Amino acid sequence: MDEELEYAKERSWREVAAIDAAHERGELDDDGWHTAIAALVVPAYLRAETPEGGSGSSRDAAGWEYARSLIADAVEAGQTFLDVGCANGHLMESMARWARVEPFGLEISPELAGLACQRLPQWRDRIWVGNVADWDPPQRFDVVRVSLDYVPAPRRRHLVERVLTYAGRLVIGVFNEEREVRSLEDEVAAWGFEISGRSERDHPHPRLAYRAFWLDAAG
Repeated sequence: MDEELEYAKERSWREVAAIDAAHERGELDDDGWHTAIAALVVPAYLRAETPEGGSGSSRDAAGWEYARSLIADAVEAGQTFLDVGCANGHLMESMARWARVEPFGLEISPELAGLACQRLPQWRDRIWVGNVADWDPPQRFDVVRVSLDYVPAPRRRHLVERVLTYAGRLVIGVFNEEREVRSLEDEVAAWGFEISGRSERDHPHPRLAYRAFWLDAAG
């Protein structure tokens, strides 16, 4: 394993790998997996000193826009856009600016959802606390953005199937991946889903790219 490359993809890769391994061995059930991930992520987000850091990015404002605005390629102005794992709400407000969407948020951590409501009081009734794995939405959305690492690996297919029951389009990303492969797309396509579109940009690491891709609901 190229540890330097893994660190460039995910700074907490060792900790996440240990949690995944414990789940695979049966030492953690799904709830325990989510609790362990939250213990890793939530304190770091809450103590971040920038909006970008509070939404999981180590980049500055320009770097945030360069990488995360890939998602704007998947939406049209005026659409409803749900950010799953919205953290402090920074992507919600960014997408409203970049693409003029109507933003909504879902966050598993009550503390982070509270921070998002505090930062964005005009949208506090659009920000919900819940686990996307079993959340029942109050409405359909034109576009839903999610990361597959919000659930344990064996639950990823179920996550995609579930979200597509209330999303016109499901956007997966932004994630960091080696340029020469499309492992995440291949995994999703192997479940029988058609990739409707994709967007990517160069990553500061020469072997990586920032990527997002999306699926459209049938019918």
